This record gives sequence, structure tokens and C-alpha cells, in this order.
Amino acid sequence: MKLLAKVEPFIGVLFVLVGAIFFSGKAIFVKLGLQAGASVMTLLNLRMLFALPFFITMAIISEKRNQVKIAGKDWAKILFLGISGYYLASYFDFQGLKHISAGLERLIIFLYPTIVVVLSALIYKTPVRKSQIIALALTYIGVIIAFSGATEHFNKNILVGSLLIFASAFSYAIYLIGSGKLIPKLGAIRFTSYGMIISTLAVLVHSNITGTFTLIASTKVYLFGLGMGILCTVIPAILLAEGIKRIGSSATAIVGSIGPVSTIILAAIILNEKITVLQIVGTFIVIGGVVFVSRKSK
Repeated sequence: MKLLAKVEPFIGVLFVLVGAIFFSGKAIFVKLGLQAGASVMTLLNLRMLFALPFFITMAIISEKRNQVKIAGKDWAKILFLGISGYYLASYFDFQGLKHISAGLERLIIFLYPTIVVVLSALIYKTPVRKSQIIALALTYIGVIIAFSGATEHFNKNILVGSLLIFASAFSYAIYLIGSGKLIPKLGAIRFTSYGMIISTLAVLVHSNITGTFTLIASTKVYLFGLGMGILCTVIPAILLAEGIKRIGSSATAIVGSIGPVSTIILAAIILNEKITVLQIVGTFIVIGGVVFVSRKSK
């Protein structure tokens, strides 16, 4: 048991590291899908529908193994967090990627740990220390530097895209705050699977209400959807949930700092996105700020 207790943190770090890298590839698949002529809702539908059977299976298995019944108030929280974390966050993210690069998208998304700190202070009255304020300021300065390096000419589309990605980060931060309370109570796989099922239903309802539901696409787009559904949704969702359970949300944010770096590298290799010196400088300033604020929040 002592050996297992010592190994668990290392397993948690490995889960988060791999999950963050896989999750960061989502932006690449979205950009490739958009370039292939697919709409945002087509890509979002394919992603969720490919992932759905896995989460239904996991929900059934975890329900049989878990003897703790889910109370009505917990169902309401799962409903809210499922809509916020994987429906709204994904929708805003996919829409924003129409306007900005994958590298800049991942950098703005990575502001979610700082948003968690602010929201925790507002919701749970958690005191914000001076060191955290400095770290928050440092993080946003890094984004501004990277933002200026990512765009030769500022325009309205870049502003719209950045605001949409920030909305995605905000929605995901809400999900993380809530999941940190429910995962220890309900179990990582159980909570994640139910949240994903709810978010998939939300996406389908959205598509039908707006008249944008369609699965007519090329084979290439279907492969991109499959990649998003399995490699960038199912696998990282499980790994990150298990990682949070083992090392906590603060340490998860620190280890997950590999995300923006891996996205920028993948975007340069696969999408031929240009990497500027200001982007690199801004990225490491953001990562430094997030690591610092996460350590102080622990």
C-alpha cells in the first residue's frame, strides 16, 4: 500500500501529461476540418457522436461498480457542468478557430487556471494573495505579447475569434471548479461519462433547433471527426479526470502547461503556421504565470 501511495502521484502526472498533449491536438483537427470545407456544427456533431458510445459504455460500467447513488442536486450539477464544460466550451472554441490560428487558440484557452483562481475567490470567498495577482498580471501580459506576435495586422476577425476562445476558457474553468467538488464524491469516470453524454445531447439539440444538423461530409472530414472524438476527447477526458483525482487540480494545471507548446509545434508542422519570437516569448511567460499561480493556489 505504501508503494502504491508513492507511485500514484507519478501515474497522475503521466496521465495529465499524455492527456494534455492529446487534448491539444483538437485544434489541429478542427483547422483541418474547416480547411476541408466542413462547418463548425458538422465537426462538433461528428466529434461528440464518435465519442458517445464510449461514454455510454463507461457510464454503464461505472454505475454497476459504484454503490453511491447520485442525488437530485448532484444530477442538476452534472447537467450544468456537462453543458458548460463540453458543449459551450467546445462550441465557442470551434467558432473561434475559424478566425485565429491553432497556436494562439491554445494559448488563450490556457488562461483557464487563472480564471479558476478568480472564480474561486468570487464563489468560495477564497482569498487572493498578492503573489497570485502578480502571477495573473504576468499571464495576461504574456498573452498580449503572444497576441501581438501572432498577427501582423490586427483586424476584427482576430478580436472576435480571441473573445470566443476566451469564452471557451471561461466555460471550461466553470467545469473544472465544479468537477473538483463532484469527482471525489461520484468517481472520475462516472462523472466524466455522464457529463459527456449530457453535452452530446446539448449539441444535438442545438443543431436541430438551428437547422444545422448534418452528417453529410467527405471521408477526410469523417476521419478528422473520428480523431477528435477518440484521440482528443475520450482518451484525454479519462486521463485528465484520473489525473485530477490523483494529483489535484492545481498540479494538473502545472503539468498541463505542455498543452500550448505541443499545439504550437503541431500547428507549425501540420498546418504550416508561422512561429514568431514574440509568440515564443509570450507563450513561456503565460506558462510561467500559470505554473506560479497554480502552485500558490495549491
